[in-house]
Amino acid sequence: MLDAMNAPSVPNVVHREDYHPPDWLVPSVQLDFNLSAHGTRVHATLRVERNGLHDRPLRLDGDELQPLQVRVDGEETSNWILDEGALLLALDGDAFTIETEVELNPAANTKLMGLYASNGLLCTQCEAEGFRRITFFPDRPDVLSRYHVRMEADREAYPILLCNGDPVGRGELANGRHWVEWNDPFPKPAYLFALVAGDLHANRDSFVTMSGRKVDLAIWVRESDLPKTAHAMAALKTSMKWDEDVYGREYDLAIFNIVAVDDFNFGAMENKGLNIFNSRYILADPDTATDLDYDAILGVVAHEYFHNWSGDRVTCRDWFQLSLKEGFTVFRDQCFSADQGSAAVRRIEDVRMLRASQFQEDAGPLAHPVRPESYIEISNFYTATIYNKGAEVIRMLHTLLGQEKFRAGSDLYFERHDGQAVTCEDFVLAMEEASGVDLGQFRLWYSQAGTPHVKASLTHDASRQEAVLKLEQSVPDTPGQSNKLPMAIPLKIALFNRESANREIEQLEILTDVEKEIRIAGFAKHPVLSINRGFSAPIIVESDRSASDLAFLSAHDDDPFGRYEAMQQLMLDTLVSAVSSGTADHGPVIEAVRNTLTNNALDPAFVAEAVLLPSEAFIGDQMLVVDPDAINSARDALRRDLGGSLEGLWRGAFAAHAAKSFEYSPEAKGSRRLRNVSLGYLAGASVSDAAKLAFHQFETADNMTDRLAALGTLANSDADERVAALDIFYNRYRDNPLVIDKWFTTQALSTRKDTIEAVKDLREHPDFTLQNPNRVRALAGAFSVNQQQFNLADGSGYRFLTDILLELDPINPQTAAKLLPPLGRWRRFDAKRQGLMKAQLERIVGQAGLSKDLYEQASKSLASE
Repeated sequence: MLDAMNAPSVPNVVHREDYHPPDWLVPSVQLDFNLSAHGTRVHATLRVERNGLHDRPLRLDGDELQPLQVRVDGEETSNWILDEGALLLALDGDAFTIETEVELNPAANTKLMGLYASNGLLCTQCEAEGFRRITFFPDRPDVLSRYHVRMEADREAYPILLCNGDPVGRGELANGRHWVEWNDPFPKPAYLFALVAGDLHANRDSFVTMSGRKVDLAIWVRESDLPKTAHAMAALKTSMKWDEDVYGREYDLAIFNIVAVDDFNFGAMENKGLNIFNSRYILADPDTATDLDYDAILGVVAHEYFHNWSGDRVTCRDWFQLSLKEGFTVFRDQCFSADQGSAAVRRIEDVRMLRASQFQEDAGPLAHPVRPESYIEISNFYTATIYNKGAEVIRMLHTLLGQEKFRAGSDLYFERHDGQAVTCEDFVLAMEEASGVDLGQFRLWYSQAGTPHVKASLTHDASRQEAVLKLEQSVPDTPGQSNKLPMAIPLKIALFNRESANREIEQLEILTDVEKEIRIAGFAKHPVLSINRGFSAPIIVESDRSASDLAFLSAHDDDPFGRYEAMQQLMLDTLVSAVSSGTADHGPVIEAVRNTLTNNALDPAFVAEAVLLPSEAFIGDQMLVVDPDAINSARDALRRDLGGSLEGLWRGAFAAHAAKSFEYSPEAKGSRRLRNVSLGYLAGASVSDAAKLAFHQFETADNMTDRLAALGTLANSDADERVAALDIFYNRYRDNPLVIDKWFTTQALSTRKDTIEAVKDLREHPDFTLQNPNRVRALAGAFSVNQQQFNLADGSGYRFLTDILLELDPINPQTAAKLLPPLGRWRRFDAKRQGLMKAQLERIVGQAGLSKDLYEQASKSLASE
């Protein structure tokens, strides 16, 4: 039992139903920054107005702030108190000018929220509640203000001073100091405020908008990194044009700045006119960035730019509406990325990510609706449900309404709510009004948590020559929700003639009841069902399709996702059977993979995705009790059999897809992907020269994609070349933090039995630090998704992660909280592992001084279902 004096306090819970409009509005803000790494002064001048008839005091949020001065209408006052960090002033009247002054220490801000220092830069992160760490302010998204900012600093240390909006003045001061003023004409919430100061250099370009305005573009980095910004700049210009063409959205300021920062809790931030990025999503060249890195930069640059409208010009009323901007914008960046390369492969990648993260979230103790009902710490709701499932909800709207009506709805939404803070309901209502489609039942996707299950059974009525498709849906119970209502589920289906392999019919069915029967005439024989084509709904389909049906679809389905899904289901069924019974017939999978590899009409990028085995984690998701060892054994056996039985085809693909020189194009990416998948299968079959092939590729590669794939193959092996390759890689890139992150991750994901010892050693490596979120994620985050090695029967993997979380929490609670969910899946495992994982969660909850970020995640993970 915990000592009552040392027991952690239970934080307050914020409920959506308790929302009320702000008591005070702040139409305009003047901020004056006297910048220094160890002592920054912030003078804020707020024009405040009482909102409605009430006598409540002005509450200005603050976090670790102490006011040096408070003035009301120019007169210093002591008529204020601090209440849980917030500044409260009792004011008799309706409009005032409030001035405050505080002093900050950016160098000591390890939480990376508010104003902090990063490798010589001063920068900010204000979403969700970081602005209150900079100055006293009503820090909520429905308080929109126009900002005018003056920045003063030492010119040598901080020659570049950037902020939101457009620059309106600059000048020199005594003692080597200088100043710059910025004005943002668009009202914005405090979470979109941004500031950067430092020794930066710009890759400059320009873009002419659809109305003929010239916008100056700049990507700011350290001078040595300038050559690595070309891809990000191209992505920015392409996304600006795409948003005009597809959504009619034009950029609205005279300048658009991006800054790359090494220490960042997130991927990037869409601050108005000044996007701040984690360096990993800006910097790329063939020697240091993989194809996945290039693709991620393309998507994240587009995502943050698209936020200019879906997030900035129209923002969230409160944080429960977070998916209003994030789900919509993820959908937009997914469509953009699909248009830049293989749409089929992009869809497969999106669904794989959804299943790997969001489906697990929906099935665990942290399940929550797309529009949550409560939270303790809002940073914990930057989740796969908000982003990825939120995007799938928007995609379903697009499917239900069609492109033309969806565009009409988005136009109405932007026009009606420009300059406002609104809700998810406002978005759906705009879609409903513009399309004339009743979306009443569809709204359940925002309020009900959990992944719907749809049972599909296809029978054949020979006498009537009809195919009969029976559908039945259920939505599982989740924490705080049971007895769910049926959802509106858009299902794209098709029926194929088994003999001719022709698709006979394709249609969209909307499942709105618990059960539905669909009778389709014109089938003399039993057809083959393709269902949830294109992954038209984020559901789990349970069908009665046989192995021969799945093999047929893997060879003939004309929907790329349907073809991929059939192969994956065939593999899954085989693997689950092997885990449960100890044996399985690999023959159907081998033949299906053979047919795919020898089909020259297929895109190599698609082939590479189709022939990959499901991950061990995804296999575990199909089982009532996850058995990591049995899953690993079954998957290795199938991988070995595939590699050995099809060795000639893998060797042929490996040789055929070798490139003479690096190109970043869909075709070249597909070739590299298939070549490296082939290498993995050869290594999995333990062919005699697998290590030699991998090491030769490692040494001769002219790009990081091939070099890292070879390193990963060797890192999983016992070959002599393994240690040499790891040492060569480290010594070559030891001065590049982003590449060294890959070195840590490769070892943390290794399937070797000594991986736990390796990660413990890496925890003590001179290059490991808890101060940098990327490095923590590269080691601890990667290891926690290494299913077999993390879930060792002795619990050492759980202890390793918990040790890091408890050490990290006082430094950076946001990052710590985001690493906890693998421990929260404890109920999915056997009794022994359950006990070991639960003990570590109890250890976390019992820690004195625990942040509310980590407390919320751990306490919810322990809560009774």
